[in-house]
Amino acid sequence: MLEVCLLGCGGMVPLPGRRLTSVLLRQNGRMILVDCGEGTQVGIKLLGWGFKSIDALCITHYHADHIAGLPGFLLTLGNSGRTDPFTIFGPPPLAYVVNALSVIAPQLPFDIQLEELSDQRKSEGRIAEFIINAIPVDHIIPCLAYSFEIKRAGKFDRSRAEEQGIPIQFWGLLQRGVSLEYEGRKLTPEMVVGPPRKGLKVTYCTDSRPTPELAAFAENSDLLILEGMYGDDIMQDKAVERQHMIFSEAATVAARSKSKELWLTHFSPSMKEPENFLEFAREIFPDTVIGSDLLTTRLKFFDTEM
Repeated sequence: MLEVCLLGCGGMVPLPGRRLTSVLLRQNGRMILVDCGEGTQVGIKLLGWGFKSIDALCITHYHADHIAGLPGFLLTLGNSGRTDPFTIFGPPPLAYVVNALSVIAPQLPFDIQLEELSDQRKSEGRIAEFIINAIPVDHIIPCLAYSFEIKRAGKFDRSRAEEQGIPIQFWGLLQRGVSLEYEGRKLTPEMVVGPPRKGLKVTYCTDSRPTPELAAFAENSDLLILEGMYGDDIMQDKAVERQHMIFSEAATVAARSKSKELWLTHFSPSMKEPENFLEFAREIFPDTVIGSDLLTTRLKFFDTEM
């Protein structure tokens, strides 16, 4: 199971009742935070998942509404008792931005490991069970979209193991993908494990124009989280000028990517009631949800968690 919480759904500035857009993902107790605008730690506190087990931050780009909350978050993370290294992913110039903001968060009880990702091509990383992919998207400054995947190995076949006379003490190792030798015989996972099963995938992108590359990157997402800076189609010229998306454009990306569900977020402060424009998206992609602060879901592996 993969848990996902939209901590906030606003763009540009926080508003009463609408914090800035960021997302927290949790798998088997380990967590990844995506973006860290002003006040992000308030949403995490209200959610109640804690801070200590947040292992990484993925930054999309260096506009203030996506990064200005970093010093306070790091201080709170330190006060939570974390001593293990903390990883920060982001586009260039990652070290310059993090070092500048960290001036007011000195003497942290953990090391910060920086993983700068390319703003020209696809990049990959890994934290705990999360496989992290990133691609550059179309914004006025370097900006990344992220996908988070939980892979699943094939199912262990006990009957095949017994038929081949494989001792039970080796079953666990083979299930974990380890090959070994026993009495001159090579034992491999393929002998007892079926093909990989479908995992889970969440894709996240704010501050971008819609592109074919983004739709391809998000292909078959169980959950796609995209910005909807403006709701009404009449705002398209403004969205093009400022390199954002309107609801119908985000819905088109969701449809082309064959995603299961779309959450809209990163709403303009001028759009007081985004739900009034929901039909612009649902006409194209019916499984669209208007994001809200602390909107949470649990994505389940379909063959084991009914």
